[in-house]
Amino acid sequence: MATFLILLFIAVSVVFDMIGIAVTSCDEKFFLELIEKKQLGAQVAHKLCRNSEKVCSFCADVVGDICGILSGAGGACIIMTLSKNISSPSIIVIISTVVSSLIAGLIIFFKAIMKGRAIKNANKIILKIGKIIEKLFFFKIK
Repeated sequence: MATFLILLFIAVSVVFDMIGIAVTSCDEKFFLELIEKKQLGAQVAHKLCRNSEKVCSFCADVVGDICGILSGAGGACIIMTLSKNISSPSIIVIISTVVSSLIAGLIIFFKAIMKGRAIKNANKIILKIGKIIEKLFFFKIK
């Protein structure tokens, strides 16, 4: 269960970091053109783009950091479970180092992959987020 939760928190962290980077890299003019064409999600995406510093701060800093902390807590649970029946302190240190390194490595690896994609596909990502917000929350900007 802890492994599943760690992977979930890593995925959420990576996705929200991707959104944070994409929103700072997107082009406001692109969304203005789509608003004229009455494209679904364009108004929400434009609002996200206009508030990029707030959106980026929330997505990358708040959600991303919280998920990172929760991943570490899940790692601590795994370490405690694995080391419950081990009496050697040096083996416990090795287990702790391996588990922590795996979690950190996964987070860094996937965030590195997503950063490049977020910058290259910023407009598409933010438009998709705008569509999701509009569909899920029936959100319309006046």
